[in-house]
Amino acid sequence: MRITDAFLGEHGLLYAQFDYLQQATPAAESLAVVHGHAATLNATLASHAHLEDELLFAALDARMGPVGPVMVMRMEHDQIEALLEQIPAASDLRQAQGLLQQTLQLARVHFSKEEQVLFPMAQQVLDEETLTELAVRWAQRRGVFTG
Repeated sequence: MRITDAFLGEHGLLYAQFDYLQQATPAAESLAVVHGHAATLNATLASHAHLEDELLFAALDARMGPVGPVMVMRMEHDQIEALLEQIPAASDLRQAQGLLQQTLQLARVHFSKEEQVLFPMAQQVLDEETLTELAVRWAQRRGVFTG
């Protein structure tokens, strides 16, 4: 397995969470519910982004420097994080719902860029041994047994 495969798998699970939240958020009848949705999303996205940055982005930086698509991905991680940080401060239900929906949309666009641009680029720039070693490190961090 390559690190890009691991992150694609995480994307698949996160898409299921996005789908649920896109349906549940507009139906939420209290600010506390939206804040709870945002906290759960924040926990999963922060964990995912941190591992991407620590493993894949760092490896790409070592080969190409911190420019181009990797720089854009980091900026988008920051934008998503900033939106999620605004939600707990929202005192209005509609505002919180809108911020969460905006976050979900940005995260979907971000994942699409990773899948269509960044991951294929990583497979070209990094050798198979590096991609595999990064996946082993990912599995260790996630507590996944890979045999």
